Amino acid sequence: MTSDFNPDSITLVAAHLIDGKRVEAGEALAVFRPSDGAETAPLPMADETIIDRAVTSAHRAFTESGWRQATPLERAAVLKRWADLIDRDRERIGRIESVSSTRPIEDVLGRDLVRATGALRYFAEWADKVEGQLLAGKAGTTSMARPEPYGVVASIAPFNFPAINAIWKSAPALAVGNAVVLKPSEMTPYSALAIAELAIEAGLPEGLFNIVQGAGITGSLLVRHPLVRKITFTGSSATGAKVMADAAMTGTKPLTLELGGKSPQLVMKDVRDLDAVATNIANGFLANSGQVCTAGTRLITPVGMRDELLEKVIAIAAGRRAGPTWQNGNTLPPIISEKQARRIDSMLAETLSDGAEVVTGGGRVAAQNAGAYYQPTILRNVPETSVGFREEFFGPVLSVFEYEDEEEGIAMTNHPSYALAASIYTDDLHKAMTLPDRIEAGTVWVNAHGRQPDYSTPQGGFNGSGFGKEMGRNGLESFLRFKTVFLNHGE
Repeated sequence: MTSDFNPDSITLVAAHLIDGKRVEAGEALAVFRPSDGAETAPLPMADETIIDRAVTSAHRAFTESGWRQATPLERAAVLKRWADLIDRDRERIGRIESVSSTRPIEDVLGRDLVRATGALRYFAEWADKVEGQLLAGKAGTTSMARPEPYGVVASIAPFNFPAINAIWKSAPALAVGNAVVLKPSEMTPYSALAIAELAIEAGLPEGLFNIVQGAGITGSLLVRHPLVRKITFTGSSATGAKVMADAAMTGTKPLTLELGGKSPQLVMKDVRDLDAVATNIANGFLANSGQVCTAGTRLITPVGMRDELLEKVIAIAAGRRAGPTWQNGNTLPPIISEKQARRIDSMLAETLSDGAEVVTGGGRVAAQNAGAYYQPTILRNVPETSVGFREEFFGPVLSVFEYEDEEEGIAMTNHPSYALAASIYTDDLHKAMTLPDRIEAGTVWVNAHGRQPDYSTPQGGFNGSGFGKEMGRNGLESFLRFKTVFLNHGE
């Protein structure tokens, strides 16, 4: 059955959500469909007044709604009903998501919404498994470390997987009793509103999950609000640094930051199945047209294996089909905006002027509509001083580096700034078990690249790629603070 649809048949609603009601106040910001550049529903920009309303509402719901005091099983039941409602409305939400983002409709229905509802159910099951500690002490005393929610959590999400991020940045916080104010990306604002309204239908108290829309200044105002107690942000490293600075303006606030990456894909000399390796490498830099924080954009390969491996990767890349997200079979989605595509153009031109060479691709896809589609691009001889080595393209661009000695190849994996993720391809069990210890990255995949379809694996980077974890038990506990309670009750 085809999932094609007419993009003009989709009604997009841009609004804030405060106390369970849509609010359309604020200066309008133009929003454009990535697939064809058509203008969509304008976005109201939250100003300081709207931010204060949303955060104050969330704080009131946290203190007065009873959500924090509800039993974990009661909270879990609401999250499960929420997942069921998203399943019920998956076609509607999927089309909203696809028409307004870079996510092909097949991927939204078959992957993104499946993972979103799976995460809701996963964290619902965690709600009654959060534990404190009973600490050893002298007779007549009892010491405990008791978990408790922070209060209002500010969640700031990127554009690349809007529906998934709306859930991942809210479900664990809500499961343990917090309130959430979510700011989606201003380029993909619509699905978060639809998803949040379903939470209220599921029984989440009004005000406990609010949405504020807007660009960078909106996020800054949200982070700086004095009633915000915890912040989770996914985006560029430069913006992450700004978020840290903003958080310090109203007192120290804990942050979870998932930032940029230049993830290496290291191929060891012992690998035998080059077809499987090539498939992983290609998917690693082409998924969502490279608009993935963990995209594997640095291929490190033995010199003697380079030509055969690249031939296979290029053949896979050549099979990707550019086209609108609302048509089945399109596997190379658009770049999120013309502005971002021009940034890729500029970075590529500068990298080439520094001495890099194009192996394949190197520019826009011809004969497309007004959307910005980029050819799968592979570069060689990228100097370490060039912008193409230092910064993320955030597009389908792979840089190839070669080594003679494996120690040299291992050393190449570590980047001077980024340490988000890495992958290793090897048939040697000893290398598979020991090499991850030598690579600076928050996640190291062996014989795979990319987030796997589970919810228990924590994700997050080191160094310039941020700190803290999302998903899994680590991600859940990041939304809790632990209070020490000491009782002197006598012998």
